[in-house]
Amino acid sequence: MTQKNQQRVLSIKYKTLVINKLKPRERTMNNIIKSIETNIELSKKDLESIHNKRETVYPLTRQIIHLCSAAIKNAHRKQYDESLKLVNEAKVLIDKINNESIENTPIMSSGYVLDAQKEFTEANVALAFLTNKEIPTALELSVQISPYLNGIAEAASELRRTILDALRSDNLDSCETWMECMDETYSMLAGIDYPEAVTGGLRRTVDQLRGVLERTRGDLTMSLRQKALENKLDNLHL
Repeated sequence: MTQKNQQRVLSIKYKTLVINKLKPRERTMNNIIKSIETNIELSKKDLESIHNKRETVYPLTRQIIHLCSAAIKNAHRKQYDESLKLVNEAKVLIDKINNESIENTPIMSSGYVLDAQKEFTEANVALAFLTNKEIPTALELSVQISPYLNGIAEAASELRRTILDALRSDNLDSCETWMECMDETYSMLAGIDYPEAVTGGLRRTVDQLRGVLERTRGDLTMSLRQKALENKLDNLHL
């Protein structure tokens, strides 16, 4: 074999060796790329499912908030049957949202779902307050704990309007009863000491309740003093 032929044979062997070494890597890379493509396509299908659920859920949350706002107004007007009717309509929508299988999706912890659950809780608890009934549990309302607690705090704040209405009617006994309810609710909620990420901003809501409580206490104290002064003046004229 000539030297030229020997070089050609060596060159062929080297190329064959290189090709044999690269082919497994190429096959591995092809498999990797294929797996990336497959998993991205699966993820896109999951995102499409979440998006479709969001498109269904979001309008329902707006309806819930609207119904609950109207229910609270009716409760303050002592139109309790109408308030209960609106709350029951909202409950149908709450159940419809929960039936969308959103537990393991970002939708469950989204602001619009939590706000709807909070408003629903507030309406139910406010109605319970004003009709002298025990408040429902989070399980009964089918809501999460953080919006449930925030809803209780906001329902307690609604008692300010009840107290002011009672003041205008000189129903001081009722005022003191509702003040005690507000005060006790605040004290119990203020004792909940968990991170904001767990309670969903409860500390801020409780701080707002404290502000409402202090203003209402100030209004009630001033009214009681004025009433006492009026009584003294009436006695002087006798």
